[in-house]
Amino acid sequence: MAVTGPTTKDWDPARYGAFRDLRLRPALDLLAQVGELPSGDVVDLGCGDGAVAEALAARFRPDHPLIGVDSSAAMLEKAAERMTQWENPLYSRLKQADIALWAAETPPALIFSNAALNWLPDHASLMPRLAGMLAPGGVLAVQMPRQEAAASHRLLREVAERLFPGRFPAKPAPVLPAGDYARMLLPLGEVRAWTTDYVQILDPVPQGHPVRAFTESTAMRRFVEGLTEAEVAAYVSAYDEALPEAYPALPDGRVLFPFTRVFFILERS
Repeated sequence: MAVTGPTTKDWDPARYGAFRDLRLRPALDLLAQVGELPSGDVVDLGCGDGAVAEALAARFRPDHPLIGVDSSAAMLEKAAERMTQWENPLYSRLKQADIALWAAETPPALIFSNAALNWLPDHASLMPRLAGMLAPGGVLAVQMPRQEAAASHRLLREVAERLFPGRFPAKPAPVLPAGDYARMLLPLGEVRAWTTDYVQILDPVPQGHPVRAFTESTAMRRFVEGLTEAEVAAYVSAYDEALPEAYPALPDGRVLFPFTRVFFILERS
């Protein structure tokens, strides 16, 4: 069983990286829509293990220093390894910081955030605050999952409530429809916002359901943090049992897993 005991507060780079290609595709789709930049740093906000660093460095360096910012020491350790894998390190520097509180030291040319700001609340305050840090003509480019209504995430909540009533109070989903971000940021510059549904094809896993293997390093984390080893085992088993009805296996054992993501790009006036 992949989840075998009380989880730590930090991220697990190996589990998160198991689906690197699927998680990287939306980042590359977002990057493809970013145009020319003014002078200044490129900030990979919520950089994790540096999965997008190579693409960002290839596009913007050497003209723009690349700064990685993340709260996870384990993820930054992996990102630091990427700084030594190339003749010219991908990141100019890495900074450990709570991305909810982070503030740029100098106005960035680009704040690029891939699947990170969805962990933070109050986007009506957060996004304008980030936009306000940009250099004139600078760009805020954001991609976030919006999967709370899907069976994968609904079942996480339902199983938790059935097994542990009252221990996981409902929380409002922070990620808004794409149009809400456009309305929010239009007073600050030119905005493009859109939603993409990715039909991900998940390979079979040695034990359990492929969708559980995908969610256990992200959405499942808040449900298993603090549980005992026996509680985690019961929770994961019940979630595995609930998933096949929503995500039946294909004849070859693979599973189709639709996944919704919200994108927006603001070019500051």
